[in-house]
Amino acid sequence: MVNSNHKAEIEAAEMILRSRKLVVFTGAGISTESGIPDFRGRDGIWTKFDPDDFTIQKFLESEEARRKQWKLLLDGGLLSNIKPNKAHLAIAELEDMGKLDCIITQNIDNLHQKAGNSADRIFELHGNMQWARCLNCDRRYPMEYIREKLQNGVDIPECETCHGILKPDVVFFGEMLPSEVLDAATEHAMHCDLFMVVGSSLVVYPAALMPEYARETGARLIIINIGETPYDSRADICIEGKAGDILSGIMEKVREKL
Repeated sequence: MVNSNHKAEIEAAEMILRSRKLVVFTGAGISTESGIPDFRGRDGIWTKFDPDDFTIQKFLESEEARRKQWKLLLDGGLLSNIKPNKAHLAIAELEDMGKLDCIITQNIDNLHQKAGNSADRIFELHGNMQWARCLNCDRRYPMEYIREKLQNGVDIPECETCHGILKPDVVFFGEMLPSEVLDAATEHAMHCDLFMVVGSSLVVYPAALMPEYARETGARLIIINIGETPYDSRADICIEGKAGDILSGIMEKVREKL
């Protein structure tokens, strides 16, 4: 396993250039560099809110729970007009170069799409915060519309068509991951030859099984993260640091070798 960042970036660039099917797996650590707060970090959202208050069961059963969840989304910055950072742009460049098979992401912020990656190459395991959905009639609303409602004093938005419960189109605690997305992501992980983790501690399951699937079928593994992960000892390369800095360094070396 390579530890020197400079040497590791060179080797990572060489792996990318040799790969035929590169899968990039992203977690909260890539989004924090765009100003989105981490949920589990030292100053994360769950230090200010009790995660037990944010289950799908409570959301469905309690108006107060719905009020708390919408407040969390508004106050936590998840409804802000955030922009992709240089890590997202580096991954978009990989697609432009023809080196990217797909992105599997735990994030719900739509930043890969904003950076320029094709929507059909992005598997969002936990959904996408760009939309809210009525649980009764299935009408969808742009989240920008919901954000305006919340900012104008509506604390629990409801469907204008049927007055049903509106829910962010993301996976809550107690909900299953969308099976079609999970199955497709698993298939890509099992058929890649290089799997690159960016900004994930790899402790949230079943998403954290993705590098396992890749390794079991012979793929090389690169991990870029601040802090250790359970897969570090099995990785070909581990680079500790900010995703934007590391990926920018790797992409500079990829361009040099093209």
